[in-house]
Amino acid sequence: GSLSLSLFVSFSANVMDAGSVNSSSNKKHSRCPLQEQFIQRKGSRENLDRFIPNRSAMDFDYAHFMLTEGRKEKENPVVSSPSRDAYRKVLAETFNMNRTRILAFKNKPPTPVEAIPDFSAAVHQSKPTKPRRHIPQTSERTLDAPDLVDDYYLNLLDWGSSNVLAIALGNTVYLWDASNGATSELVTLDEDSGPVTSVKWAPDGRHIAVGLNNSEVQLWDSTANKKLRNLRGGHTSRVGALDWNNHILTTGGMDGQIFNNDVRVRAHIVETYSGHHQEVCGLKWSASGQQLASGGNDNLLHIWDRSTASSNSATQWLHRLEDHTAAVKALAWCPFQGNLLASGGGGGDRCIKFWNTHTGACLNSVDTGSQVCALLWNKNERELLSSHGFTQNQLTLWKYPSMVKMAELTGHTSRVLFMTQSPDGCTVASAAGDETLRFWNVFGTPEVAKPAPKANHEPFANVNRIR
Repeated sequence: GSLSLSLFVSFSANVMDAGSVNSSSNKKHSRCPLQEQFIQRKGSRENLDRFIPNRSAMDFDYAHFMLTEGRKEKENPVVSSPSRDAYRKVLAETFNMNRTRILAFKNKPPTPVEAIPDFSAAVHQSKPTKPRRHIPQTSERTLDAPDLVDDYYLNLLDWGSSNVLAIALGNTVYLWDASNGATSELVTLDEDSGPVTSVKWAPDGRHIAVGLNNSEVQLWDSTANKKLRNLRGGHTSRVGALDWNNHILTTGGMDGQIFNNDVRVRAHIVETYSGHHQEVCGLKWSASGQQLASGGNDNLLHIWDRSTASSNSATQWLHRLEDHTAAVKALAWCPFQGNLLASGGGGGDRCIKFWNTHTGACLNSVDTGSQVCALLWNKNERELLSSHGFTQNQLTLWKYPSMVKMAELTGHTSRVLFMTQSPDGCTVASAAGDETLRFWNVFGTPEVAKPAPKANHEPFANVNRIR
C-alpha cells in the first residue's frame, strides 16, 4: 500500500511538472546538429526591400475608394446639404479618411513663457545620465538542436570558461566553439548508458563532467578528446545535476542522493548530503565555495555548509526551505551579494524566491505566471533573467530588487528548459523543447572599469592630527 502510494505521488509530481516529454515520434534525423537556422520572420524589417512596397502595410479598401468613389465626387460634385455634409464628415472621421497631413498638430503648441531662469536645472543636467541599454527583442543566432531531450529535470547545456559551449543531444555531447562557430563531437554513448542527463564544465574550461542515465558520471578532457575516468558506485539511477567546486565534483541523482566527488583520488566519494527523497534537479555552489544549494522534485530547497561536511556520515543541512510548492530546479547565486540566492519553482509554483542563506529567511517571492525553468544573474548590472514554459515560453529580464520587468524575449515555441551565459557574461544561450539553441545579447557589454584611486597607506590619515 505505502509503496504504491509513493509511486503514485512520484508519478503525479512528475506529471505536474511535466518532466519528460517523449518527442521520438517527431525526431528529424536528417538535421545536422548546431547548424545555423535562417528563419524568414514575418513582419520583420530584415525581409523588407525599400524599393518594393510591402502589401501588408497598405490599406486597399481606402486606396480603392480614393481611386473610384473619391474621384467621381470631384468630377461630379453632389448637391450638398447640411445633413449630407455632417454625414460625410462623420463617415470620414470613422474610417480615418482625413489623411491629408501626417504628424500635424491639432492645435498650435503653446508659446513658452520666459520664467525666472532655473539654475538648479542646469546643475542637474550637467550630471551625465546613464543611457538606457538597448535590449534586442530577437535572438541574434539560432542553431538546430535535434534530439534534445525535453525533460525539465535534466541539465543539458553549459558554457565553459574557455568560450566553448557543451550541449547534450540524445546520446551525444557536442562542443560548439563560440569564437569561430566550429562544432565537434565529444562522445556518443551506447543505448545502455544514454541518454546523457547532465553536462558541466570544470572551472578550467578544459575538463567536463558528463552525467548519464545509467547512474555513472564520466570525466573528459575536451582538448585531447579523451575520457579520463568513470565515477561509479554512488548513485543508483540517472545523474541529472552537476556542479564543480574546484576539484570537487558534486553530483545529484534521481535517487535523491548528493555526493561530493574528489576527482583526484581513487575513492572519489568524500562527502554525502542526504535530505531529498525525490530526484535532485538543481545544484549550485556559491562563489565562495562555502555553501551548496540543492533543489529537488520533492519541492525542497536545501542549503548545505561546506565547513560542516562529514566524510563518515551523511551531512546535516544548514537550512531546509519548504516554501516552494513544485519542483525546484532553477538556482542562481547572486554575483554581487554572497549570501543571496534566487530559486525558481516548477509548474505548480511558478514563483521566483530570494533567500538570505545565512539566516534562511525568504526575502521576496514573485509569481511569474509560468513554470520557472532556469535563472541567471547579470554579472554587470543588478538584473536577473528567468526562462519559462507554458504559455509564452519566454525569457524575462527583471530589475533587482524592484522586480520590474525590463524585457520579455520570445521566439522559442516550447518551454525554455536550459540557460547558460558566456564567460564575459554578456550573451545568454537558451535551449528549449523546440529543439533549437538560441543566443541572446540580453545583458549588454560590461563597462570599462575605472582605475581605483591610489589609497593613502598612512594609518589614520583621515583623522585630524593633534598638534
